[in-house]
Amino acid sequence: MHRMVRRVGDASARRPWVTIGAWVIALALVLGLAAAFGGTLVDDYDAPGSQSAEASELLRERFPEASGGSAVAVFAVQEGQRVERHRPAIQAALARMARKPHVKAVADPFTPGTVSPDGRVAYATLTFDRPSTELGWEPLEEVAGTLKPVRDAGAMAELGGEAAFINAKPVNSGTELVGVLAALVVLIVAFGTVAAALLPVALALVTVGAGVATIFVFAGTMDVSTSAPTVGAMIGLGVGIDYALFIMERYRQNRAGGQDNAAALSDAMASAGSAAVLAGGTVVLAMGALLLTGLGMIASAGVGTALVVLFAVATALTLLPALLSLLGDRVDAWRLPGRRRAAKPAERTAWWRFAHHVSGKPWPYLIAASAVLLTLAAPALRMETAFPDAGDEAPGASHRRAYELLAEGFGPGINGPLLIVADLRATGASVSAIAERVAADPGIATVGEPRSSAAGDTVVLPAVPTTAPTDPRTSQTLDRVRDVLPAGVTVAGLTATTDDVSRQLSDTLPIFVGAVLLASFLLLMMVFRSVAVPLKAVVMNLLSIGGAYGVVVAVFQWGWLGGLFGLEETYQIASPLPVVFFAVLFGLSMDYEVFLLSRIREHYDATGDTAESVARGVASTGRVITSAALIMTVVFLGFVANPHPMVTMLGLGLATAIVLDATIVRMVLVPATMALLGRANWWLPGWLDRLLPRVGTAEIAPEPEPEPVKPLATASAG
Repeated sequence: MHRMVRRVGDASARRPWVTIGAWVIALALVLGLAAAFGGTLVDDYDAPGSQSAEASELLRERFPEASGGSAVAVFAVQEGQRVERHRPAIQAALARMARKPHVKAVADPFTPGTVSPDGRVAYATLTFDRPSTELGWEPLEEVAGTLKPVRDAGAMAELGGEAAFINAKPVNSGTELVGVLAALVVLIVAFGTVAAALLPVALALVTVGAGVATIFVFAGTMDVSTSAPTVGAMIGLGVGIDYALFIMERYRQNRAGGQDNAAALSDAMASAGSAAVLAGGTVVLAMGALLLTGLGMIASAGVGTALVVLFAVATALTLLPALLSLLGDRVDAWRLPGRRRAAKPAERTAWWRFAHHVSGKPWPYLIAASAVLLTLAAPALRMETAFPDAGDEAPGASHRRAYELLAEGFGPGINGPLLIVADLRATGASVSAIAERVAADPGIATVGEPRSSAAGDTVVLPAVPTTAPTDPRTSQTLDRVRDVLPAGVTVAGLTATTDDVSRQLSDTLPIFVGAVLLASFLLLMMVFRSVAVPLKAVVMNLLSIGGAYGVVVAVFQWGWLGGLFGLEETYQIASPLPVVFFAVLFGLSMDYEVFLLSRIREHYDATGDTAESVARGVASTGRVITSAALIMTVVFLGFVANPHPMVTMLGLGLATAIVLDATIVRMVLVPATMALLGRANWWLPGWLDRLLPRVGTAEIAPEPEPEPVKPLATASAG
């Protein structure tokens, strides 16, 4: 692989303007396609093969009027008042709603059952001419705009329901830009020059721009999750900067070692560039494995992120060498005062000394580091997951306020009605008998009036639970209701659908995790020609991911330090997040492992000394990996300030895992375990060595080794 990467880098460096021009054309093309043909992002909530998916399909075929999207306009007044006094303003607003695009019908909010017992809250159901997942946020914004006169009249007026929740307009906090600026500061400090620091940021912006635009292009031909651009941008910023950073650092080290610019760049591409390809491949592999969940919403986010990562690799292999060849010595322009050009020899760095120190006392460090990670991971054993609903949204969101007003006036179950769908061609039970069975369940508050299709062969019965949509008792109620329903009768509705999605995620998680672990193990085994190294990498990544899971549970589910992150309440962990977390974190954690192990293997091939190879690998990558981890952390922490709690959850989990991986894992566990294994680190059975293809990352001559320096007295030679 190193030869191919070297050739790509050399070709880009020889024809820099052609390469840059090609990227300008490609970027303009993909942005133009996104503007002209890009689709609307939608979340496909169906779990294929589930009862809710079958019920929804039946409604689409036979009862399209009942399969259309719906929203709820909620009106309320203060305690001791009655909403009836604002009837003229409310009815005028509803009349305006009825004229908005895609609104098919608006119900009267002043009928029995739609006014709360105390007369303080009323709601009107809006029916749309298409499913909620196909509406987009623009029609909902227009509908919501009609409520302002009601608010001006002194009443509360909010738009909620499933269509408002599913199509909520994305809210950006602007802190993502702060993360990019913080990353630039870190790069300036790391490189010591402004010119060198700007390159990785520029490449990351190209990566995100091209990748996110491509996501929107795909959205024009298929369903793409609303979370795909957010996750893609988050990961794209991180890896786009990281890959460029690793290659540039190797390039600068080669120049400092006496190579001319062309040779330094060529060798950097062959070594660090190959490592970037492998690192990017692990992220793509992990994100692509989300297809195994069978859920379009999750799979599209994974594929979208994988596309962004591919752009990150492509810019690092082509655009970066083109820019570096044009800059030449000017890459060191605008140097910070007091920063020296020459780097310290490895044996004079704190990284080298600390790695030898850990290698000299591997057992205490291994036990202590493992204990820390296991302690952090312990809360994950008590993780409670649920599919998020409007009650988990940002407190200021209109659909969140509508959710709370409805719960106050009618009970929490009003926000998660079940739709009992009876196929009268397939069941012999009467509608009244079905209604009696459902109403008899203690978890059901009310069963509404049946609605029949035009052909009279399909009936829908709304049933309101006594508990909130994300309450575990609601899931138990759903199970009991399904158990008593006869053949031909199924349960649909957003609550039933999201419950089925959560179950499918839980069922497919072991398959997904197993596939990612196995594929990553095989890939690393081919690259590093070892059984122990990939096994160790997999186990360590699991520990850091477990620690991130535990921190997220402690903060969001238990409320520890919640105020620090702007949380006003506790949250169950969103059921899609454990799967998405694992894919993203496993891929990113492998990045640092790949870059570190590539350097360790180079030194080991030259010296055969395990302890010294580990120390020199840690020393030669210590500063750059620490800088990369710090950059990734500040980028992810930029998303922690997002007003959406689920985005905050994702940002905190990613930042935590990166910190754990770049400190405890890289600085302690790697030197300790490799010191204990010694030459066994690189053991590979002969028959397997002959069987596996060779895809090494750094099969070039490493930089000349200086005279060995006597390690610390406690160091082990491995």
